[in-house]
Amino acid sequence: MNQIKAKIDTGARTSALHAIGIEPFEQDGEDWVRFQVQTDEYAPLLWAEAKIHDRRHIKNTSGIPEERIVIRTLLKLTDQSWPISVSLTDRTRMTFPMIVGRTALKHHDVAVHTRRANLTRKLGR
Repeated sequence: MNQIKAKIDTGARTSALHAIGIEPFEQDGEDWVRFQVQTDEYAPLLWAEAKIHDRRHIKNTSGIPEERIVIRTLLKLTDQSWPISVSLTDRTRMTFPMIVGRTALKHHDVAVHTRRANLTRKLGR
């Protein structure tokens, strides 16, 4: 399991992962995608493969819709984990290689503090 530094972005509906060399292909009659990810700026590029969950038009940071491949993956925050949808896109110029959108957080008791960073800790119930 690789850790990727991510930003919680409640302004974004869909989560996005920095990916390059995105190559769709068919495997056993199903649509798959191969892509490269980098867990941090000093880590080597890693090849990954996933079944394509969807293709959607998603607005980029400039507000322009672009078609993106969406995969399903497991999001782990502290001691919680659940499956989420993630679009693959080139985020080279962005500070974080991943953003976690509001849909991924829905129904999972995640509190977002708008003026603080790096607060991943379990909250008392």
